[in-house]
Amino acid sequence: MYTGPNEKIIDLSWEKDTANLVPAILSPCSAHHGIMTLNKAEKKYEILKLDCVFPVLHGANGEDGVMQGLLKLSGIPFVGSRTRGAAITMDKAVTKSITEKYGIRQAKWFSFKCSEFRQCSDEIMDKLEKEFSYPVFVKPCNAGSSVGVTKVKSKSAFPDAVSAAAAVDDKVIVEESVKGREIEVAVLETHEKGKQKIIVSRCGEIIPNNEFYDYEAKYISNGSKLIIPASLDKNVEENARDTAKRIFNLTDCAGLARVDFFADENGVIFNEINAIPGFTKISMYPKLFENAGIEYKKLIDMLIAEAVYSARSDE
Repeated sequence: MYTGPNEKIIDLSWEKDTANLVPAILSPCSAHHGIMTLNKAEKKYEILKLDCVFPVLHGANGEDGVMQGLLKLSGIPFVGSRTRGAAITMDKAVTKSITEKYGIRQAKWFSFKCSEFRQCSDEIMDKLEKEFSYPVFVKPCNAGSSVGVTKVKSKSAFPDAVSAAAAVDDKVIVEESVKGREIEVAVLETHEKGKQKIIVSRCGEIIPNNEFYDYEAKYISNGSKLIIPASLDKNVEENARDTAKRIFNLTDCAGLARVDFFADENGVIFNEINAIPGFTKISMYPKLFENAGIEYKKLIDMLIAEAVYSARSDE
C-alpha cells in the first residue's frame, strides 16, 4: 500500500518510493471489510477498515472485473460495475457483439487473437482489404485510455499497428474509421426507495487537438476542446441519450459509465462504453454532470452512496 504524496502516483514514481510502501493485502475475511497492513516494528498485521473503494484504475486488473471480484469476495463496497459488467465492457469485441445483436448502429469491425495473426496473417489481411477501406483503427480489445491504438492509413502500416496493440492485449479489434462528430454521454445509476433511477446527461462534444482522442488528449493535454452541451439536433441528442441508457443496461453496467458515439446526418453510431471513465479535472464525465447541476463532490457522494446500497442489496 502506498502512503506517500499524490504527485508520485501521477508521475508513476510511487513504486520506487520504498519509504512509503507498506506491505498489505485485502482481508480475505468479509467481516473485516478492509486492508491488512504489516506493522514491521511489532511484527503483526493491523486492519485498516474501508467503508468503500472507488477503483479509479484503468486497464488490466483494474477495470476488467479482476479488482471488482476481489473487492466483492472481501465484502468491501465499491463504486461501479460488478465483475460481469466490468469484464463485458472491457472487451470491445464482446461489447460490440452484444450491441450488434440488439441492432444498435455501430462501425464495421472484426477481431482476432494475436496468435491467429502470426499463423494466418494473409487471411486476416485479405479480409481487411476486401471488406474495409482505409483508414481503419487497430486497438487492443482489452485496454482503456486509448493505449495501443493506431490509426492505420495503408496496408503496409497494419502489421506494426497489430504489434502495438499486441503489446497491450492478446486480442485485437479492427474498426472502420467513421466520419462524424465525437459525442459522449455520461450515465449515473442511483436508487431511491429501492427503485433504480438512471440519470443520463446531455451530450458533450470533443474536438480533438490530435488526429484522434488519444491518451495525451484524455489525461494530459488541454489542447482538445470540450463543448458542453453539444449543439445537436434534438432528435439526434435524444437518440444518443436513449441509446446510452440502453447500452448501459445491455452490458450489465452499474453505478456509472460513459458512452461514446459518432454523430452524422443519420443519427449516432456507437463507438464504445467505458465503465470507469476518466475522473480528472479535464475529463468529460464529471464535466457533463457539472453542466447538469451535479458538482464534482456531490457526484462522488452519489456514487459512494450507490456503492454502499448495492453492497447491502447483495448481502
